[in-house]
Amino acid sequence: MTEKLPGLPIATRIRNNFLAGLIICAPVAITLWLTWSVVRWADSWVKPYLPARYDPDNYLNFAVPGSGLLIGLVVITLIGFLGKNLIGQSIVQFSESLVRRVPLVRSIYQSVKQIFETVLKDKTNSFKKVGLIEYPSPGLWALVFISTDAKGEIASKFKAMGEDMVCVFLPPTPVPTAGFLIFTPREKIIPLDMSPEDAAKLLISGGLVTPEELAGRMAKKERTRKPLPAPIEM
Repeated sequence: MTEKLPGLPIATRIRNNFLAGLIICAPVAITLWLTWSVVRWADSWVKPYLPARYDPDNYLNFAVPGSGLLIGLVVITLIGFLGKNLIGQSIVQFSESLVRRVPLVRSIYQSVKQIFETVLKDKTNSFKKVGLIEYPSPGLWALVFISTDAKGEIASKFKAMGEDMVCVFLPPTPVPTAGFLIFTPREKIIPLDMSPEDAAKLLISGGLVTPEELAGRMAKKERTRKPLPAPIEM
């Protein structure tokens, strides 16, 4: 006869059900809240500058959320389309020449422009690879996003020393948007197969969320592993 395990107390069951519901509801609620916040933020920036005859709120008895965001996306797309032709490029170059004449604004503009060009351009290979480096001391390993090879004056200085250096980004946990820019020798980087998205999940969760791809590989290896032979009875 098998003994039945004692049932869990009612308080424990309620707590477990609450935690299960929290795991289900919290991501949905946070996603909806962030989406709604972005929509309201975009509307607050676009609608005040929108002519009254083009504002759909003036023709309806209720406010239309997201109309400012939609109009902003259309305007940005049109500006990008016009900026590719000769006249648009001339206007952009003239505007940039005016901005470069202002000392403080010039530095901010150049920095922000370089960041957006690096992140948004399709031809860049930034942050498409993940690796491990020894940091902050030998024997301790940190997850990094591999950015690009060292370039310019920094590359020439390293080459004079006989070093082939790579630029990596070391993000902290649990907010991977801030971090450190590190130049490390190429041979000291251990490349990983995981995607940057999986690496971000691993960082945000503090190591609790294992990438699904690697978990599937490990499970497959465990299934295909040959069992050890049974010991011979004497």
